[in-house]
Amino acid sequence: MTDQTPNKLDTQTITALSASVSLSDFIFGTLASDQQRLEALIRGQEGLTFEYQMTPRDPKPDQPVQIEITAGPAAPVLEVFIHYTLDGSTPQLGADNTRTLPTMRSKVEWNTLLWGYVRHFQGELPAQPEGKTVRFLVSGLTQDGTRLWAQDERGRTVFSYTLDRYTVPSWAYDAVFYHIFLDRFAPTPGRKFLLPERLDEFFGGTLRGVLSKLDYLSELGVNALWLSPLYPSPSHHGYDATNFRAIEPRLGTRNDLKALVEEAHRRGMKIILDFVPNHTSNKHPFFEAAVTNPNSPYRDYYLFTDYPNGYKTFFDVPSLPQLNNEYPPARRYVIESALYWLQEFGIDGFRLDYAYGPSHDFWTDYYAAVKRANPQSLHFGEIVETPRLLRTYEGILDGVLDFHWAQNARRLFAYQSMNAAAFEQFLNAHEAYFSGRNLARFSFLDNHDMNRFLWAARGDIRRLMLAAACQFTLSAIPIIYYGSEVGLSQRRDIRQGERAILEESRLPMLWESDQQQLELLAFYKRLIRLRRESPALRNGTRSAWLVDAPNGRYGYLRRASSETVLVALNLFGVPQTFDLPNVGWRDAFTGAPLAPKQHLEPFGFVIGRQG
Repeated sequence: MTDQTPNKLDTQTITALSASVSLSDFIFGTLASDQQRLEALIRGQEGLTFEYQMTPRDPKPDQPVQIEITAGPAAPVLEVFIHYTLDGSTPQLGADNTRTLPTMRSKVEWNTLLWGYVRHFQGELPAQPEGKTVRFLVSGLTQDGTRLWAQDERGRTVFSYTLDRYTVPSWAYDAVFYHIFLDRFAPTPGRKFLLPERLDEFFGGTLRGVLSKLDYLSELGVNALWLSPLYPSPSHHGYDATNFRAIEPRLGTRNDLKALVEEAHRRGMKIILDFVPNHTSNKHPFFEAAVTNPNSPYRDYYLFTDYPNGYKTFFDVPSLPQLNNEYPPARRYVIESALYWLQEFGIDGFRLDYAYGPSHDFWTDYYAAVKRANPQSLHFGEIVETPRLLRTYEGILDGVLDFHWAQNARRLFAYQSMNAAAFEQFLNAHEAYFSGRNLARFSFLDNHDMNRFLWAARGDIRRLMLAAACQFTLSAIPIIYYGSEVGLSQRRDIRQGERAILEESRLPMLWESDQQQLELLAFYKRLIRLRRESPALRNGTRSAWLVDAPNGRYGYLRRASSETVLVALNLFGVPQTFDLPNVGWRDAFTGAPLAPKQHLEPFGFVIGRQG
């Protein structure tokens, strides 16, 4: 397979290969099109709806909780009630353990999209002690006595929260993450990458391979490793597990993982596993039993619509049947599987694949369990949805991957389809929207499900460095996708006709120095070191000092009590001059004084420090 053998691509070659790159990204998620967004907007307003509007969003012990429910034209209710339990069970009308509270109508609004009125109701759930889980339903009665049940945008009717004091672990805000795709990162020492005929076959990366590269990763400066799924799986990517509590033999053994975790911890690195609670492989023994035996105890672990051939799946992929996480035995299996890795191997947390799939009620139980096991563990989700929905995961997850920032950063730096003013407007609002919340954002320029940034930027290393300089000088916790730091790109766009060939962005890591962009590698080392040394970059406030859209000049300041950091970015492919605000700046990398007038090369930047 000579056309897919990993080797170095020079900038000219990448530019030629990527000449057909689109100026828009492939967007993964349920809101990828305007039609989907419109349908979701109508669906979320026309009926009796609870969209997790709670005050406070992340309630602490002994705090009452205000909730807001909306009733659209399709829900002609006169009264709305909250039914709740305190013993962990699902409320049932008339049950001794279910309490019912009335709500009050708070306001009425006209909705032109629905061409009708939307009524708002508010109710208060009483304060509870630490550790108590409040689980509730919301119902409304119409004029003729019909009872309607409130739903979220996915049709779920059971809602919950736990009173706790858990917060995002402090170590996360000091972290620089490195995203490792296990099959493509490093083979076991003494072996070379395999050269299969197809990109969706196995290349031979292993856990021992990762262990052998900890010196490299330490020198790079990263201090948290996110590993792609390592569970038994028929695929190279592992997002279709056949066992949630074992390791794929191709990737290594239990002892290999224990050795990796132990050595990473010795070096001050955290290990995060990719966990997939939404679905399994159709080769999972539970699913195989469910489809062959209608009386199997595992039949209700999945969501059959027309047994045995019709069942809900992950984005209509038959080989990825969706788990029924509302079924208590299935929920216990998934949560106890996560606990297994935390307790048996000392894993530091999970990146949670398609976290939008399971309900908020599932995440309430998950978060309570994993935080009891290790309060300092980290749990962040892949949720490609609206910022409004992302905020509702506060208190049931530690953080979310910031797809909105990635999309806009790629527009600004890679596709050049956005200007400085539009980006600053987005960024200012985005940071304010998430400010002060117990929910971390994790930034990235690319990942395993999209074109690599360098490909999107037509091989222009300058634009990758410019984008990384922006990423690492903003407040979100940065993630580097393996190989970005040495110029790893791809051979073709992931979009091939009507198909998305995601494997194009998963080529094997470049390990030979003559294949690597060494200047880029040195830049990433300096950038990571700066990030880890600078309190202003990790925790400071931000304000723009220059937004010159017509000329492509953009700059902002990050301030902490002990220092101020200046960032100046030249977004255009021509030299430009920046008049720095104030004086006394020093180059953040070298410490050399910066002249008041900075002459930046095309797609150049400068980072200065005071204090």
